[in-house]
Amino acid sequence: MSSDFEGYEQDFAVLTAEITSKIARVPRLPPDEKKQMVANVEKQLEEAKELLEQMDLEVREVPPQSRGMYSNRMRSYKQEMGKLETDFKRSRIAYSDEVRNELLGDDGNSSENQRAHLLDNTERLERSSRRLEAGYQIAVETEQIGQEMLENLSHDREKIKRARERLRETDANLGKSSRVLTGMLRRIIQNRVLVVILAITLVVTILMAIIFSVRRR
Repeated sequence: MSSDFEGYEQDFAVLTAEITSKIARVPRLPPDEKKQMVANVEKQLEEAKELLEQMDLEVREVPPQSRGMYSNRMRSYKQEMGKLETDFKRSRIAYSDEVRNELLGDDGNSSENQRAHLLDNTERLERSSRRLEAGYQIAVETEQIGQEMLENLSHDREKIKRARERLRETDANLGKSSRVLTGMLRRIIQNRVLVVILAITLVVTILMAIIFSVRRR
C-alpha cells in the first residue's frame, strides 16, 4: 500500500507545483491566454482532488497502528489544496473584473468595490469550507477510533474463547488423571489385601506344622 500512496504523493506534489505556477501567471497574461490558463487550472484542480480521494482510500486500508502518520500527511495535503483553491478563486475574480472592465469601459472604481465584496464572500465561503472539513476530519477520526475499538474487542473475544477452550481441555485432563489415580489406588489396596492374606496363610501353615511336630513327639 505504501508504494501506491507514495506514488500518489509524488503526482500530487508535481501537479500542485504546476497549479501554483499557473495561478501566479494568470494576472500577467493577455485576455485570451488568461481564459485558456483559467480553464487549464480548473482541470488540474479536479485532477488534484481525484488524487486526494485516491490517497484517502489508500489510508483507510492502512492498519490502525500506522494510520495516524498517513492521516497527518493527508491533513496537510488537504490544507494545501484549500489554499490553492483560495488563490485560484482570487485570481479568477481579478480576471473576471478585468474582462468586464474591458467590455464595459469601466473606470475601475465600482469594480474595486465589487471585488472587495466578492473577496469578502470568498473568505466567508472558505471559513465555512474549513469548518466543514474540520467536521469531516473529526468524523473520520471517530470512525477510525470506533474501528480500532471493534478490532480490540474482537481480539479480546478470541483470547477469551481460547482461554475457555484451554479450561475445557484442562478439565478433561484432570478427569482422566483422577480416573487413573483411582484405578491405581484400587490396585494398591487389592495388592495389600493379597499380601495380608498370604502372610496370614503362611503364619497359620507354620503354626500347624509346629503343632503336628510337637504331637508326634
